[in-house]
Amino acid sequence: MTEEKTMNRWLVVFGAILIQLSLGAIYAWSAFTGQLKLPIDEGGYGFSAAQTQWVFSVGLLSFAIVMVVAGRLQAKVGPRPIAVLGGIVLGLGYILGGLFGSSFTIQIICIGIIGGTGIGLAYVVPIAVCVKWFPDHKGMITGIAVAGFGFGATIWVKLAGSWFGGLLNTADGFLGLPGVQAVFLLYGCAFLLSILIGSKWMVNPPDDYKPEGWEPPALTDTSTVELSEGQMLATPQFYMLFLIFTASAMAGLMVIGCIKLFGIDALQASGAATDAAAASATAGTAMALYAILNGIGRIVWGTLSDKIGRKPAVFSMCLLQGIMMLAFFQVGASKIGLILGASVIGFNFGGNFALFPAATADFFGNKNVGRNYGYIFLAYGAAGIIGPQIAGYIKDTATIGTANADAWATPFLIAGIACLAAAVLTLFLKTPRHDTPTRHHPIHHYHGPTPHHP
Repeated sequence: MTEEKTMNRWLVVFGAILIQLSLGAIYAWSAFTGQLKLPIDEGGYGFSAAQTQWVFSVGLLSFAIVMVVAGRLQAKVGPRPIAVLGGIVLGLGYILGGLFGSSFTIQIICIGIIGGTGIGLAYVVPIAVCVKWFPDHKGMITGIAVAGFGFGATIWVKLAGSWFGGLLNTADGFLGLPGVQAVFLLYGCAFLLSILIGSKWMVNPPDDYKPEGWEPPALTDTSTVELSEGQMLATPQFYMLFLIFTASAMAGLMVIGCIKLFGIDALQASGAATDAAAASATAGTAMALYAILNGIGRIVWGTLSDKIGRKPAVFSMCLLQGIMMLAFFQVGASKIGLILGASVIGFNFGGNFALFPAATADFFGNKNVGRNYGYIFLAYGAAGIIGPQIAGYIKDTATIGTANADAWATPFLIAGIACLAAAVLTLFLKTPRHDTPTRHHPIHHYHGPTPHHP
């Protein structure tokens, strides 16, 4: 009996969550933007709003691009080595950012490029492995596996901002480093250790593995085929999913990047907060709840999609997100509204990371999901540039006062319309067709190169 045959498949889920908790650090970025924007003579770094978003955006883009490579590598050399490599690179990026990240350029390189590369290497591994161990619950298990990403953001946000006095305050001066860099250093060490431990269970099941009591569904004309990357890229379904994912993720990433800055502006402008410190505290709570609901949304949307179907779930998620984004500028002017709006947006945003991996497996097959999802996930990288940069650019070029929230109305409007357009596009999605004379000798029909069977 091999290790794979005797291993409890829920240990894979435990390892996946442990890895994803660290990878979610990128969503804690707003915890640092306030200090990064402070003038240098006030103990800050003097970054502009756009610069704070560029570090975040470059991290997201590196994450998405590297995932394509990681998907191929884990299929060739196995998932565990790639997860280990991801943990080393991510940890190293934050450690270097802590030691040397006193400038915008160094933070772009260390946190954005190196850190984002580490996340991209490790992220695809738990998804690909869990889908293979749980073919009977793809949506649910993908949601659980990636929920750690959202919950991890909550942990890192609260540790930096409030728990135990807030590491940004209590770690200030650690090894002679200012607060932001000291936190980077501590986080890098934590990420490295957590991912190395979780990687222990990142192994694929045997090729003939089936969960006890489960039988694969009989192949029909509407069943999916096992497509390689090239074959998938020749289908219209790939480009439709890519656009839908881009629009939906753009809204959530926009809010992640600017929730602290928007909250401070909106609450002061409306009079809901008397000063920036009070507004910042409320925005920090909204940011933490965003992260918690982000994790919950992954599980709920994934499980729901197993029951009602992937297409209805994606449509509902995009529709709800579009409505909330259109309302967020007004809703966010009150303390309760800011927290409620952030929670709803986080909940819907989390659904992307359960629905689109499962949809990739549904449309293009389980066998190559690790490689294929990397291409779908490039949409997340595009969204990571578009969403935060729209918000940062409009805020920086506005001619209004810093405590006036009007500049935020336009980016939220753009994101809301994009989500509604994505919901409409979802209605036109159809699964790739193939005709199957027998279970053992299927004949595949789809738009693309003829598949080569071994």
